[in-house]
Amino acid sequence: MKKSLLTIAICVSLLVLNFSCQNSSPAMQVKTDTVYIKQPVQVPLIDKTLTAEEQKTLTPDMVIKNLKEGNIRFIKNELTTRNHSALVMDAKMGQYPEAVILSCLDSRVTVEDIFDKGIGDLFVARVAGNFANEDILGSLEYGCKVSGAKLILVMGHEYCGAIKAAIENIKMGNITHMLTNIKPAILKSQDFKGEKNSKDPGFVEYVMKNNIIHTIEVIKAKSPILKEMSDKGEIKIAGAYYDMSTGEVKFLD
Repeated sequence: MKKSLLTIAICVSLLVLNFSCQNSSPAMQVKTDTVYIKQPVQVPLIDKTLTAEEQKTLTPDMVIKNLKEGNIRFIKNELTTRNHSALVMDAKMGQYPEAVILSCLDSRVTVEDIFDKGIGDLFVARVAGNFANEDILGSLEYGCKVSGAKLILVMGHEYCGAIKAAIENIKMGNITHMLTNIKPAILKSQDFKGEKNSKDPGFVEYVMKNNIIHTIEVIKAKSPILKEMSDKGEIKIAGAYYDMSTGEVKFLD
């Protein structure tokens, strides 16, 4: 008799528990259910690199437009989704980038992200102070004359440590010689109205912009190959600088 009553009591308890679960509040149901919801996997938008045929259809102005549009996406935090594994495999047999970017070494200036570009889209030459010496010139020539890039963009940036070091005339190992490449920009900046030292952000920015202009002049003066391509309209050699506060790349006239 006692066993029968115990069995009945257990059955009634299970029924009550089941009824309670089925009629729990909607909020409780949502909270329980969401534990098992899986977020949809975002499908990459790009899994192919530029082809030779696609590169040939590009003009220097089209490439500049592409870079500006990519920079807007970067500022808005709307970077294009890419299948990097697929891009690596697709690019293994060849590369046909749009542009060569001569950028500073600075870790805060992530060139591909800034322009929303991926594997196979850009050649990037990096050196503190974004100047052009013989080795850099050879790299730029390879990128354009051999590999077909349509644009050389010399890109400086705000708060550049190399610019400040050159203004301060720092003497330290190989850095001393490196900074001699930036000294001409300081000479170009002597018409600045204000304090001509590294503590004046206005002067540092002025030297930074003049350094970009000077680098472009060096490229045209010391690379007959690139100057000829530029004169023929096959490429453009342009300048820009990266605004560290906003993420915007501002092109120089």
